[in-house]
Amino acid sequence: MTASAEAQMRPALLFVDDDPLIVESLSLALEDDYQVYTAAGRKQARELLQQLDAIPPLALIDLGLPPLPHSPEQGFELIHELIAFNSNIKILVLSGQNETGNIQHALTLGAVDFVPKPCDVSLLKTRLDHQLMMIAAEQAEAGEETEGEKLLGDSPVMATLRDVIRQFADTPFPVLVQGESGSGKELVAQSLHELSPRAGEPFLTINCAAFSAELLEAQLFGHARGAFTGAASSKSGFFEEAATGTLFLDEIGDLPLDLQSKLLRVLENGEYYRLGETQPRYSGARIIAATNHDLRTEVQQGRFRQDLYHRLSVLTINVPALRERARDCLLLLDHFRKIYAINNRSPFELTGEATACLLEYPFPGNVRELRNIVIRLSAKSPGQRVDVEALRAELETEISTGEEQAPEEQGRIQNELRGRSFRLEERLAELERRYITTALDMSGGNLSKAARLLGINRTTLYSRIQRLSIRTGE
Repeated sequence: MTASAEAQMRPALLFVDDDPLIVESLSLALEDDYQVYTAAGRKQARELLQQLDAIPPLALIDLGLPPLPHSPEQGFELIHELIAFNSNIKILVLSGQNETGNIQHALTLGAVDFVPKPCDVSLLKTRLDHQLMMIAAEQAEAGEETEGEKLLGDSPVMATLRDVIRQFADTPFPVLVQGESGSGKELVAQSLHELSPRAGEPFLTINCAAFSAELLEAQLFGHARGAFTGAASSKSGFFEEAATGTLFLDEIGDLPLDLQSKLLRVLENGEYYRLGETQPRYSGARIIAATNHDLRTEVQQGRFRQDLYHRLSVLTINVPALRERARDCLLLLDHFRKIYAINNRSPFELTGEATACLLEYPFPGNVRELRNIVIRLSAKSPGQRVDVEALRAELETEISTGEEQAPEEQGRIQNELRGRSFRLEERLAELERRYITTALDMSGGNLSKAARLLGINRTTLYSRIQRLSIRTGE
């Protein structure tokens, strides 16, 4: 086997650090086990990833990167960008900026581990090897999953989400999936595809935030030979490759304005042009778009075309944040514990106090953050009981104890909780019912106007009206 072939057999690792001595020494230490790609900053990392045929499954990055090497902000931005390229990439932070706040924020954004500088090379290799085990576990789990197992959750909002997915799956119309980062928008898109008549056709994903405008256009529509520097041959784009399947456009809110008009043309009549060609081509793919932005605000501020927004949002699905899903975090915790149990050892367990702490945590990083918490605890405490102090060390946000509430409000809530008949879901449903019925009264029963008053879309409002059995004149 040639040296080049041997290198291709090794797992790929992206290493981003602006210190040439650290890059050289660690690359030499890791090159026997990994195919190491290096970059000195965010811009170089993006350009490198755009040239590679496949995104490395592992990334090792510094937080202090140019042009602000003494601040962690560039590293935080890089974490977000790497996840845009590949939502399953395992990012390890290697940094001297190891203050607790930086560590916790990096982990919340999506990093899976934090290794302080200076590091022990053998320890670093152990951490990287552990992440390869996690990747293998995820791939094995993905091969066994069915559609129904992907969107786990017993909460009412998840039942509503699954109902809406089933309703929208059979239609040919575009779907706009809205939700916070890490909440599972891509899983929703995959479920829409798998439950549709297109299930046997391709399902392709492209993240609109991961490419420059020119490269994104070439990725979407393809290009002719010589269309731009480096275009040595003609290449088909995602619309062509998707054929009559599904094309998932993630982070659609980051689509450049000049490309928005071209996407609108595809949605209107299926027509598009390869870069450098004058002959139109036609796409039969169904478009599913996703965003964590409020596109209505983007339209108002001139960053997103109103006509494109209306085309994309014919059908809209709102993915609930994990903090809105009642006790689903415990169901997901159990699911992830089984996946990431190391070497078939028993998964870790939470003490009662730690479980209560987890239920109160707001999960700013949503399901992705919970998964990474489980990965870290599986590595640190396999087969052990994890107490509340050990759990809190993995959380970014301090849990509120209610001490900031007005005394009379806190006393009223305490009296309610002492009552044996108190049910949180019933109380929340009652509050939701009051706001919806008031909005319907104010709008004269017009669902669209009521939805605007409530700050949600019409489809979500209709689903909640159905769930709460609210009578409406429309």
